[in-house]
Amino acid sequence: MIDVNKFDSMQIGLASSDKIRSWSYGEVKKPETINYRTLKPEKDGLFDERIFGPTKDWECACGKYKKVSYKGVVCDRCGVEVTRAKVRRERMGHIELAAPVTHIWYFKGIPSRMGLVLDMSPRALEEIIYFASYVVTDGGDTPLERKQLLTEREYREKREEYGDGFKAAMGAEAIRTLLRDVDLERECAELKEELKEATGQKRTRAVRRLDILEAFLNSGNHADWMVMDAIPVIPPDLRPMVQLEGGRFATSDLNDLYRRVINRNNRLKRLLDLNAPGIIVQNEKRMLQEAVDALIDNGRRGRPVTGPGNRPLKSLSHMLKGKQGRFRQNLLGKRVDYSGRSVIDVGPKLKLNQMGIPHEMALELFKPFMMRELTKRGMASNIKNAKRKIDRRDDDIWDVLEDVIKEHPVLLNRAPTLHRLGIQAFEPTLVDGKAMRLHPLACEAYNADFDGDQMAIHVPLSDEAQAEARLLMLAAHHILAPKDGKPIISPSQDMTIGNYYITIEEKDREGEGMIFKDVNEVRTAYQNNYVHLHTRIGLQASSLAAKGTPFTDWQKDRILVTTAGKAIFNEILPEDFPYLNEPTTENLSGKTPDKYFLEPGQDIHEYLAEADLVAPFKSGFLSDIIAQVYKDYKVTATAELLDRMKDLGYYESTKSGLTVGIADVTDLDEKPEIVERAHKEVAAVAKQFRRGLITEDERYNRVIAIWNKAKDDIQAKLVEKMDPSNPIQMMSDSGARGNISNFTQLAGMRGLMAAPNGKTMELPVIANFREGLSVMEMFISTHGARKGMTDTALKTADSGYLTRRLVDVAQDVIIRETDCGTDRGLDVTAIREGNEMIEPLYDRILGRYTMKAVKHPETGEVIVPADVMIDETMAQQVVEAGVEMVTIRSAFTCNTRHGVCEHCYGRNMATGDEVEVGEAVGTVAAQSIGEPGTQLTMRTFHTGGVAGDDITQGLPRVQEIFEARNPKGRATITEVTGVIQSVEENPAERTKEVTVQGETDTRTYSLPFTSVLKVKEGDYVHRGEALTVGSIDPKELIKVRDVLSTENYILREVQKVYRMQGVEISDKHVEVMARQMLRKVRIMDPGDTNMLPGTLMDINDFKDNNVDTLINGGIPATARPVLLGITKASLETNSFLSAASFQETTRVLTDAAIRGKNDPLIGLKENVIIGKIIPAGTGMKKYRDIVPEEVGTASDSVYSISDVEKSLEAKEAMAAVKADDEN
Repeated sequence: MIDVNKFDSMQIGLASSDKIRSWSYGEVKKPETINYRTLKPEKDGLFDERIFGPTKDWECACGKYKKVSYKGVVCDRCGVEVTRAKVRRERMGHIELAAPVTHIWYFKGIPSRMGLVLDMSPRALEEIIYFASYVVTDGGDTPLERKQLLTEREYREKREEYGDGFKAAMGAEAIRTLLRDVDLERECAELKEELKEATGQKRTRAVRRLDILEAFLNSGNHADWMVMDAIPVIPPDLRPMVQLEGGRFATSDLNDLYRRVINRNNRLKRLLDLNAPGIIVQNEKRMLQEAVDALIDNGRRGRPVTGPGNRPLKSLSHMLKGKQGRFRQNLLGKRVDYSGRSVIDVGPKLKLNQMGIPHEMALELFKPFMMRELTKRGMASNIKNAKRKIDRRDDDIWDVLEDVIKEHPVLLNRAPTLHRLGIQAFEPTLVDGKAMRLHPLACEAYNADFDGDQMAIHVPLSDEAQAEARLLMLAAHHILAPKDGKPIISPSQDMTIGNYYITIEEKDREGEGMIFKDVNEVRTAYQNNYVHLHTRIGLQASSLAAKGTPFTDWQKDRILVTTAGKAIFNEILPEDFPYLNEPTTENLSGKTPDKYFLEPGQDIHEYLAEADLVAPFKSGFLSDIIAQVYKDYKVTATAELLDRMKDLGYYESTKSGLTVGIADVTDLDEKPEIVERAHKEVAAVAKQFRRGLITEDERYNRVIAIWNKAKDDIQAKLVEKMDPSNPIQMMSDSGARGNISNFTQLAGMRGLMAAPNGKTMELPVIANFREGLSVMEMFISTHGARKGMTDTALKTADSGYLTRRLVDVAQDVIIRETDCGTDRGLDVTAIREGNEMIEPLYDRILGRYTMKAVKHPETGEVIVPADVMIDETMAQQVVEAGVEMVTIRSAFTCNTRHGVCEHCYGRNMATGDEVEVGEAVGTVAAQSIGEPGTQLTMRTFHTGGVAGDDITQGLPRVQEIFEARNPKGRATITEVTGVIQSVEENPAERTKEVTVQGETDTRTYSLPFTSVLKVKEGDYVHRGEALTVGSIDPKELIKVRDVLSTENYILREVQKVYRMQGVEISDKHVEVMARQMLRKVRIMDPGDTNMLPGTLMDINDFKDNNVDTLINGGIPATARPVLLGITKASLETNSFLSAASFQETTRVLTDAAIRGKNDPLIGLKENVIIGKIIPAGTGMKKYRDIVPEEVGTASDSVYSISDVEKSLEAKEAMAAVKADDEN
């Protein structure tokens, strides 16, 4: 076998009949499969052991040789080679055809490749191949043209007229003769001449023909190989036949299709031997052609061949296509051993890096390790006994199991795996029961809950795999979400409410104003009921400073005013972290504010009488604490803090005893009055409508607005009246569960509901859940609920498909080098839509490299030098200095081939450090954009009653942008830069006419009467700017402006959709995607290069070709950039394996075979398909020769690569000290 990791590329081509024979181990002559009496394969049949190998390991068919020792012997009695039975998965046979047949892929595909080579229409070809017409192959001295079609009757007439003066034939033989006669070089030269003059349809056809002919010329494929004399028979174990109970057999469809081919072929041979009449032979040849067509691609031409129950049979092409085909099912979706799945349950006592594995499951998964350990310890004499011991479940194996699984990480995966956090590594601990235990903080990343979710577990086997799982995949490394770099692990639900409850302040609680020496004293006082958690107390700052809390010298000698709860909460933070007394950024990143310290001699009771209550710590602030700790202390400390926060939260939320009863849902006295007022306003609107003062649309919109306002008024009143100690209020305020609109439905009014058609019903639900709904209101509500369910289901599928396409287009984008040395950058400013801030400058520059130095706009001093990565502090300084625009390095302007460089990408969002070579940033970008897709809305919103086009939003808009479709509600853009000269209405044409006067020319745009203008007379517009409200079509923009503007537009539009829905995604992910859509150019004029006009080419290959041509003194080609949608871009990739496994498998393979394409195996998918280690991460050439080395036990908190380096350095230092001592 060839080692898959050794070869660099993979080529595909057409197989000649001789090639097919060379693959074959023998000819299949009979249609028989197996003998139904003996169940042995028939001789010369489709399962013949002489051709395909023995059915049993090391045993010939007749049983003469039955031992490994006879390996390689061919039995003299039955002719079967003694070898492994698995050769029946790899040995091919062949069928010698009595008449040549054409390959349906090349004749029937669009465009027909045979048609292009011969310059004939597919219809004419069909007539020839299926024996309906003759074709003249050589006109001789007669007036008949070569390639002229003759009907049966015309042929007879011409034969009588000219005798043997011309040659004509029908069927695949005729086609083969014509293909052999094509002079590729001459045809190419003629077409190139023709291209210089041709235009329109003729030019397109010429370009297509030239493309195919050059493909044949350059690839070494012969055109007549599209016609076959022999067809291959795939190995029998890939088309198995199995016996069912009841003595019947189930067989693969391919066997039926092969059988038809063999039957027809044998019949044709017999007819030819008998010298049967021409018409009978012709008919048999046609049937043979149809049988081969059905075998290769059933249903491509005519009615498909059906099996029992009118089910179309699955042909060879169907075995490759679609989700169940060879590519997606077997090559990209392999099943693995050492895996299991089970229901998950919560494990509140686990550490962040742990999971609970049931005893039985662990025993099964770690069986080989167990057997080794049992034999090693002498508890079993050999492997066999060890296995027996495990199967018997002996009592003494459980202790061994515990040792075996210690420090052997396992991977947990929950489907659907929407982003890289869907698979994480944990250290297993044994638990009782049959359910796996998951750490509650890991739920968010997996989007898991414990209502019956299942998860899959996988065991990494090799040392390398275990090291990677531990150093790269442990849950502690997945604290930040790759999409925006914010913590994805943050306390939720009970944990939030517990930490919120412990940091609440109340006036006049028991023990208010007591002053304590240190936190231990506070804890004792609390446990003995002298103070409550919410009691405001004094605490000696010096005791905290002694532990490392950073106080200023002024603060150290004073008394800190805090609460008992906050003192206990601050115990869980790292030692030199600021004391948190208020939920503000300044307290978090700087120091505790001075206002909480008593002046010397000041009475604490006087201070407390005047002081305001400080807000408790809500969910968002807890998340900020985690982000800050991660930034300052990295992985280990953050993981420990999270566990402490979890334990404290659970404990305190239990102690708080929060409950919700009906009495907690308060009544609102002002509600009847607000509702009454709304009813009156609606009546007034109806009156106006009856008098004809307003239109139906206006009436509808006003009614909706009135009821929405009524609901908002009720909501505002509720918020006003809320008691901060109300449990429901505490839950929603802390961010633990629910929000204000849930509360409004409980205590206020439910408001307007959606109708089945997606519009809003005018009839509001006035009741709330506390009062109870009337029957009418109940039924009005059901539409919305149903719509919600269907929307969610549709959205999930749509979002999943979007992710698949995004991954496909960007999977080969990997960080390939440190710096590409580009001299271009991207100017970024805050993204605004009208007055609304979509994405602030801070978010856009954080974690990016500067292209030019950033200077203070007033003083001119350099805030950030050039080529430096901007961190949080720098970004804050830039924003505070009032800088409006920063030039950064960007994926858009990166010069790296097949990827991006470290400097153009910047920070790796998931780690907060600079990205490393080998990071698969394309896949991460695809997941970051696709994963939040389920949170986006599905609907197309009506633009507030304005009779314009609807503007698409949400998920459909994202798809519209990435697929480069013509947008709904398209805006007209100006093609010139200049001043708006006039805006006139033309009632006759029902248009508005806008005239733009540029420096050189003036353009007038006729716009629909209903469009809303964005510009007015006298405005100055740049080319590519929108004149009307709506979405710009990026394909128009790229024609008018440049690539960078188009990329920028795509980036802004995508960000607009996500940010409006409250989803934050880093710019760099969208940049990676947009760049993939714009990496091709269309050749306009080939100059002296060998490019073809009108074809697509990779922009880098285009530049290389031009450079070579210029060096040789030729005229370079010209091209214009093209914007491709992601599906199109995926199919245009250089890798035929990746494209074939994505969509349109047969078309991609047909094309690749003709061109003799070479897949350079650059992306991830193509390497997975052939079973090579992917060229990303540790699979890159740079890291391939690393050998695993033991550096100590993992329990020495060796969590990350930096920890390993530290421990290695420590070891080296120790060794050096030792050496010195010895000297």
